[in-house]
Amino acid sequence: MSRVGQEPIDLPSGVEVKVEGGVVTVSGPKGQLAHTLPETVSVAMEGKQLSVSRSTDDKRDRALHGLTRALLANMVLGVTQGFTKSLEVQGVGYRAQISGQGLTLTVGYSHKVDFPAPPGISYAVDGARITISGIDKQLVGQVAARLRAVRPPDAYTGKGLRYFGELIKLKPGKAAKKVK
Repeated sequence: MSRVGQEPIDLPSGVEVKVEGGVVTVSGPKGQLAHTLPETVSVAMEGKQLSVSRSTDDKRDRALHGLTRALLANMVLGVTQGFTKSLEVQGVGYRAQISGQGLTLTVGYSHKVDFPAPPGISYAVDGARITISGIDKQLVGQVAARLRAVRPPDAYTGKGLRYFGELIKLKPGKAAKKVK
C-alpha cells in the first residue's frame, strides 16, 4: 500500500470539496482549483477528511494513488495559504520592475524582456528579489523556472536570475600560466 496515498487529507474550516464524476473541485478563501482523477483512483469524503483509494495493485496504479493524494493535499494548501517562490536578480545593471500585470527585466540583453503574468499568478518586486505567488503549486514553480531561464546564473561570475538561497559554485576561470 502506498504510504503517501493512504494518509487522509484534513480539511480546514472554509474549504469545500466537491467530487463529481472524475473531477475533484476544491474551493477556499483564496480561490478554486480542479483536478481530473485517473480512472483507477477514487476519492471519498469522510467528515472533514478526504481519503484516496485505488482499485488495483498494479505498479502504475500505486504510483497514481500517492500522486493523486499529494496533488489533492497541495490543492487544499493552495486555496487556504497559497504558494510563493522567490528569485534573486544578481549583476551590475540587472533589475526587475512591475509593469502592469507583468514583469519587465533588464538582464544584460540589448532589449528589455517583458514577462506577462499568467492567470492566477502575481508578482512582487522588492529591490533585487522577485516573489511569484499563486494558489497552484505547479504553476508557481513553472513560472519561476521559466523566469529563471531568461538569464540563468553564469558559471564564472554568478550574474543572472537565481532562486532565493540557491548557491552557485563558481568556476575558477583561466589559471595563471605556470613556469617550469
